[in-house]
Amino acid sequence: MCEYCGCQSLATIDELTREHDEVVRLISHLRPARQEGGAAAMAQVAREIATVLGPHTQVEEQGLFPALAGDFPEQIAALEAEHRRIESVLAEVTDGVASPDPTWPDRLMEAMAMLRDHILKEQDGVFPAALASLGTEDWEAVEAVRGLAGGALVRPTT
Repeated sequence: MCEYCGCQSLATIDELTREHDEVVRLISHLRPARQEGGAAAMAQVAREIATVLGPHTQVEEQGLFPALAGDFPEQIAALEAEHRRIESVLAEVTDGVASPDPTWPDRLMEAMAMLRDHILKEQDGVFPAALASLGTEDWEAVEAVRGLAGGALVRPTT
């Protein structure tokens, strides 16, 4: 995704960006899954997306967003509301089975389109703003949340 502001040089932002990249990759599997396996195949991809988003969202909402909310309250509230809408549709997959609601595949596709736009907002707005405005203590707090939340991706070794 973006590389123009240098925010990916910070390990915290790099990890969040790698998670975004993985989610976008998984979203690209939804159309073929729908064509080949229907709602059941889509449910598998949705579970994989939710696995990446769980700790990712926790890091954002308990670490990064609180540090930015004082300066950007409306934007942070809007991003958190989008998280809830996306999580709601993903949560309709239980025990690997898609919601019996026949509208779920369409709603999932709509939520994933929203998620792609959401990712762009974060990478083009939130991450550069965080790089410019957060101090060392803020970043340490974000990393402490990451330590508790973990992550679905393997962290690169340095």
